[in-house]
Amino acid sequence: MNARIAVVGGGISGLSAAHRLRTLLPDARITLLERADRLGGVLRTVELAGRPFDVGAEAFLVRRPELTELAAELGLGFVHPTAAAPTVRAGGRTAALPTATLMGVPGSAARLDEVLSPVGLARIVAERHRPLRWGAGEDVVLGTLLRSRLGDQPVDRLADPLLGGVYAGRVDALGLRATIPQLALALDAGASSLTAAVDSVLAAQHASSQAPAGEQPVQLDERAARTASAGVVSPAGGAPSPQPVFGAFPGGYRELVDALTAACAAEIRLGTTVRELARTATGWRLTLGPTTAPEALDVDAVVLAVPAPAAARLLTVVAPGAACAAGTIELASSAVVALAYRAADAATLPTTSGILVASDERLSVKAVTHSCRKWAHLATADGILRIRASLGRFGEVATLQADDATLVARARADLVELAGITAAPVDVVVQRWGGGLPQYASGHLDRVRAVEDGLPDGIAVAGAALHGVGVPACVGTARRAAQRVAHSLTTTAAAGGVTAP
Repeated sequence: MNARIAVVGGGISGLSAAHRLRTLLPDARITLLERADRLGGVLRTVELAGRPFDVGAEAFLVRRPELTELAAELGLGFVHPTAAAPTVRAGGRTAALPTATLMGVPGSAARLDEVLSPVGLARIVAERHRPLRWGAGEDVVLGTLLRSRLGDQPVDRLADPLLGGVYAGRVDALGLRATIPQLALALDAGASSLTAAVDSVLAAQHASSQAPAGEQPVQLDERAARTASAGVVSPAGGAPSPQPVFGAFPGGYRELVDALTAACAAEIRLGTTVRELARTATGWRLTLGPTTAPEALDVDAVVLAVPAPAAARLLTVVAPGAACAAGTIELASSAVVALAYRAADAATLPTTSGILVASDERLSVKAVTHSCRKWAHLATADGILRIRASLGRFGEVATLQADDATLVARARADLVELAGITAAPVDVVVQRWGGGLPQYASGHLDRVRAVEDGLPDGIAVAGAALHGVGVPACVGTARRAAQRVAHSLTTTAAAGGVTAP
């Protein structure tokens, strides 16, 4: 079938959709349109002191099958983290990140004495005996629920830093059902308290981890499992699962982007803005380029793999209901400051995998990843220690309005406090992610349903705004989008509606 298909967006979702379309429709003419001057979106590998280093997404969840299967198709191998454990900066000191929690929401076995004050600990214990009112199926703002049950300390010192690392957002703006769905389901099932709900989820995860390899159910909740390998999500007894949870490409995500680009065999058009999408008698017309020199591209089907606001704009005429729903999904911005130090100049760098920073700490960074400790392939064979600091949360506009030099200065000042590093780095890369992460507010699942159900045949959407912000989740949405488009084209062709151009 010589169908003409446009994929709008050259990030991991767009590239994965184009690749899947190529396998489903080998003869299709696929055009991939990307506004930027490079492919990859929030996947970006740079050279930091002479070695590939990711300054966007860093790792992926191995327990989700989408990316591991894709890597196998492309002939790519990946590595796992070392045994280095994470820490948290809370109450003015650094401590081991507690185990037996679910994205920072503590279970009954969580040891929190190094993170919370005696008053905070007492509030946690009392929660188990307080009556809980919960309506099955309801969705609430996560922060509101947690603060009402647990108080502010565990929210500011555990849940907010963890979820802030995933969404660059605030727990007080995120919805429970989209961010920690397992917790919502446990509450739906009648848990007597928030602590009891966490305990039931952790017990189920522990049982799953003990099952034979061929009998383990697929873990579909990336947010809850994202930190499991570091001991953040662990069984009630506190021992993390020995099975690898995360993976990374030794040459950086550049390996995946390059492999997908070659395998999809699409016409790649960089620096191309798609301004309008309209229906034609036989398919769809995309208006490209500047208003002073517009170009029309006629195709039989379209995959939109762009951020929610861009999808809303393009769908306004052809799918107004879907456009309205997509337009309510907000975005957060963040920045990564990657730094490389001579080993002798950073000898005080802890041997931990990194540090999360509580939101009530007076520091600029929200997290620091000790990449050279976390990943064996980034260890100090060349005498260089590489780390990355993350800055910026949802609503912190002023933080990211600072210039690069100021962001670097703030990161370095915090490294003095957190790691005792005072020397100047030998290399620095600043990467800004404007609107890089969608915010899963309360009611997010309903918004996504309205987007997907409101699309006409021949149009599909993919990306982080839908069913998860992690790379495997994006690959999953891309594959479903490609299958939707392929099914639509195949059905239309059977009825005589698609002809060779």
